[in-house]
Amino acid sequence: MANAHADIHTDGSHHDANVYYVPHGSKWPVFASAALFVTMVGFASWLNEVSWGKATFYAGLAGLLAILFKWFGDVIRESLAGHYNKQVDTSFRMGMVWFIFSEVMFFAAFFGALFYARQFALPWLNGEGDGQATHSLLWSGFAGGWPNNGPAAVGGAFQIIPAWGLPLLNTLILLTSGVTITIAHHALKENKRGALLLFLGLTVALGCLFLFYQAEEYIHAYKELNLTLGSGIYGSTFFMLTGFHGAHVTLGTLMLAIMWLRCAKGHFSKDNHFAFEAVAWYWHFVDVVWLGLFLFVYVL
Repeated sequence: MANAHADIHTDGSHHDANVYYVPHGSKWPVFASAALFVTMVGFASWLNEVSWGKATFYAGLAGLLAILFKWFGDVIRESLAGHYNKQVDTSFRMGMVWFIFSEVMFFAAFFGALFYARQFALPWLNGEGDGQATHSLLWSGFAGGWPNNGPAAVGGAFQIIPAWGLPLLNTLILLTSGVTITIAHHALKENKRGALLLFLGLTVALGCLFLFYQAEEYIHAYKELNLTLGSGIYGSTFFMLTGFHGAHVTLGTLMLAIMWLRCAKGHFSKDNHFAFEAVAWYWHFVDVVWLGLFLFVYVL
């Protein structure tokens, strides 16, 4: 190809910058799949109180984190070496968009379970509307609204967490973090390194603060309110929605911390910083999901 620019790989080979870069023989996808399988088997076993479930979950999670560290390290080195052209950048952007879309569908399934239980299952069991037959056949003596621990009072009596305490505080924390990450992004585009590191660091700190208060909320729920994952349909939907969101905040905070380290090392320029943008997209997604959680889980 005429006038093509070639990059020298770390192994001494050359890569034409006008050709879409494809890494050779990466082992990380296979290892990551195995680690994910071990993690999910361990988590499912832990929920079903199998003795080895907890240890298996943490072993799989540790393996997955180690694999991701090495895998993303390879991607960073490839980027710094100049192997990625505009076409590769477009692929990364499309991949991130589809990844976030898959996460939207993930939470949509859990929100769907919440709405189904509240708007259909409980009214049917109460004999409301067209649920007379369901009421008489399944549980004629059932009477109850939302929140509910089910016809058999699964898990015993419990209290719910008021929306205007820690949940409101965590909402304000996440909304503030959305502002700080946006300021950091503008600082990067204007090549203001000091402001970039300051506001990105504040975003990381706010993410950690959110997780701290969520842990406090869970401790309070379990120890004082008897609100647990086993508290019927309310407990299961509450902890599945808020818990998986907390897992996403944890991942987002970790990614933000890595972006801070990369910014401190000068990895990004004002025109070339998609890794930062991708994490910012993810963080805004986490913020929006929490607004839905705050409204439909805590307030309504």
